[in-house]
Amino acid sequence: MTATPSTAVSESSAPPPHLAGNFAPVTDELTTYDLPVAGTIPPELTGWYLRNGPNPQDAASRHWFFGDGMVHGVRLEGGRAVSYRNRWVRTSTFTDGIRFGDGSGRRNLAAGVANTHVVRHAGRTLALVESSFPYEIDCRPGHELETVGSHDFGGWLATAMTAHPKTCPTTGELHFFGYGRSSAPYLTYHRADAAGELVVSRPIDVPGATMMHDFHLTARHVIFMDLPMVHDRDHAGMPYRWDPEYGARLGVLRRDDPHGEVRWLEIDPCYVFHSLNAHDDGDQRIVLYVSRYATLAGHAPPCLWRWTIDLAAGTVAEEQIDDQMGEFPRIDDRLAGLPARFGHVTAAEAPGTGAIPGALLRYDLRTGGVARYDFGPGRTPGEAAFAPADDRPGGPGWLITYVYDATTDTSDLVILDAEDVTAGPVATVSLPRRVPYGFHGNWLPDPTG
Repeated sequence: MTATPSTAVSESSAPPPHLAGNFAPVTDELTTYDLPVAGTIPPELTGWYLRNGPNPQDAASRHWFFGDGMVHGVRLEGGRAVSYRNRWVRTSTFTDGIRFGDGSGRRNLAAGVANTHVVRHAGRTLALVESSFPYEIDCRPGHELETVGSHDFGGWLATAMTAHPKTCPTTGELHFFGYGRSSAPYLTYHRADAAGELVVSRPIDVPGATMMHDFHLTARHVIFMDLPMVHDRDHAGMPYRWDPEYGARLGVLRRDDPHGEVRWLEIDPCYVFHSLNAHDDGDQRIVLYVSRYATLAGHAPPCLWRWTIDLAAGTVAEEQIDDQMGEFPRIDDRLAGLPARFGHVTAAEAPGTGAIPGALLRYDLRTGGVARYDFGPGRTPGEAAFAPADDRPGGPGWLITYVYDATTDTSDLVILDAEDVTAGPVATVSLPRRVPYGFHGNWLPDPTG
C-alpha cells in the first residue's frame, strides 16, 4: 500500500533545518513483512512498537512541531519481526486542510496534526498532540494502523488533550489536562476512568497562557508545572516566548479532592518538556524527576533533576542529579506515580553542544548510579520505551527504540536488555526505510484473555 501526498517536499530546494537530513519527511506509506534480524528478539514480545512524529505533507510547514503525524510501527511475534508499516494519522487537517482556528480565537479541536505520542487506554489506541483532540488508530492484529477518527470521550471533552497523559497503575484511570491560549481557563484538569468514561473536568486558575507540555502524577496527587514559556501569537515560529519574569511554580492537587484547592509552590525559572516520574514520600513530601532546561532562550542542555516538595514547609528543594545532556525520560510505566528505582534517558554525544542524541542512560535513582550505552558515530536513538519481561512492575524488561544511521541513511529497531544496557543490543531489526526523527511511542503488547 502506498500513498503520495499532493504536495511533497521538494528535494531540489534547500530545505530549512527542520525539513533536512533525518528531520526530512518520507513521502509514502509502506507495509513490508519478515524483516531481517541480527541477534535474538525476546520471544515474550508479542505486540506493536509504535512511535509517532512529525512528517509534513506540506513543504510550507514552518516548525518541526507542526508536521502532520505519522506513526511508524513494527510488529513482533514469537521472536520474529513480522512487519513494518508507517501511516499518516488522517486528521481533518491532513485530509481536508482544516486548521486549528479561523482567526477569531475559536478553535476546531478536531483539527490538528496528532504528531506527538501514541498511547493505549480502555481498548483504544490514541495518537496525541497537545493542541487538539486525540485521534484513534486501529492497531489490532491484521490491521494497517488505519485512522478511526477523532476521539472526544463521547462529546464530554471540551478542551485539547495533553500528549502526556498518565495512567494510574492502581485504578486504571487516565489523568490528563488541556491548556488554552486565547482566553481563560488556560488550564483544565481531566480524569477518565478505567472504562474510558470522562469523569472529571475541572478548570484551574493560572495567571496566563503558557506552554504546558507535561505534568506529574503520584498515588495521592496531581502536580502541574506553570513555567515561563508564555503565549505570544506574534512570535516567529512557535507562538511562545521565554519570559522568566512570569515566574515558575508547581501546583499540587489532591487526587481525592479533584475540585479542591491547588496549592502553588515557587521554583527557579526553568522549563521542562518531560517528566520522568513522581511519587509520594510519606504524608508531606513529593519527589519529582524531570529533564530540566535552565532556559529556552539559548542552548542550555536538558539534564536530569530532582525536585522534592515539602508540603508542611511550603518549599521545593531543587537538585541536579547529572550533568549529562538527557531528554525523553521513561520508566516502566506500570510504576507511574509510584517509587520507581530505574529511569531511562536518551543522552547526547556532546553535552552542551546541542548535538543530536547518540546514547541511552539507565539511572539507578536509589544509588545514583548511571549505566550508559553509546550507539557509535552517526547512530542516533530516539526515545526508548520499556517493554516488560513479566508481570512484576519494576522487574526485568527491554528498551525498544528506533536508531538512525547517518552513514547509510537507514534506520533500525533496536532492543536492549534494560538490566544490562552496556552490553548493547540483544536484537537489531533492519527496517525497509529511514524513520525520521520523532517524538514519543510505546510498546503495546497484545491484550491477553
